[in-house]
Amino acid sequence: MIYGLAVLISFVIVFSSVPPLRKLALRLGFVDRPNHRKIHRKPIPLMGGAAIFVGCVIAMFLFIGFAPLTWTIVTGGLVLVSIGLLDDAAKSKGKDFPVWPRVILYIAAASIPTLFHINIAGITNPFTGMFHLFPDWFAWLTTMLWVFALINMINFIDGVDGLASGVCMLSSLTLLTAALIKGQPDTAILAGIVAGVSLGFLVHNFYPARIFMGDAGATFLGYTLAVIAVDGTFKRATLITLLVPVLALGLPILDTAYVMLRRLISGKGLHRADKLHTHHVLMKWGLNQVQTVSFMYLIAALFALLSIILLLVIG
Repeated sequence: MIYGLAVLISFVIVFSSVPPLRKLALRLGFVDRPNHRKIHRKPIPLMGGAAIFVGCVIAMFLFIGFAPLTWTIVTGGLVLVSIGLLDDAAKSKGKDFPVWPRVILYIAAASIPTLFHINIAGITNPFTGMFHLFPDWFAWLTTMLWVFALINMINFIDGVDGLASGVCMLSSLTLLTAALIKGQPDTAILAGIVAGVSLGFLVHNFYPARIFMGDAGATFLGYTLAVIAVDGTFKRATLITLLVPVLALGLPILDTAYVMLRRLISGKGLHRADKLHTHHVLMKWGLNQVQTVSFMYLIAALFALLSIILLLVIG
């Protein structure tokens, strides 16, 4: 019951807060302007990330309280949403925000979970059942790399109306199911909250999008999903069940691996924006936005189903 309520409350907060934020963004000119790389043809408001962050934080304080998990999301989220809004502000003026300030703050945000003792602490031997604790430096490093990667991966797939918000909803529902199976109530509540805020935003973001989440929303959702995986499925994971969160987030991981490989082969900078992502390729093949997003939802759902089957059979 409490998990459904967490989904509902977070959905209502975001769903109801987007329209006034959209009006404010239009009034301020805080919009994503079309260019040669964008597929939209008119300016779209960019303040969706603020609604997602506020909805998630309010729901966390209501359902989880002042726990370390809450402060992890609030602290890291503030860093990412702040730099994301600055980046989005630059976009609204037709400028590119410098890469290195973003990278440095992404790294700083990725290290925050370890300060609240949320990390990939070790691994369980599936044959003996013994838990092998990682050295502190290795636990910190693996956690930071995972969080940093997800921050960027969700941002990378945010290129078609409704894609990132829909995929985040599917991934969070998968992690919610995994947390319930493993008996992790706080992690399950947070996953439900992310599902709720993602769905509340998706209603306004599906084609034709009335608002974008921007870098602020995409990086925050990536960070939050990464923390959920670390706090939940990665706890005392075996070599096999490590695949559960990887599969739950399989679509953005696979898309990023594909794009990075293509950029390396073509000799382009890894940070350079381009049209090599899966959704761009599908649209080049002739699919429209709705067909592209629907196909990628299906792939994400298949990954989600595989992860839950794996957890039930082996976990």
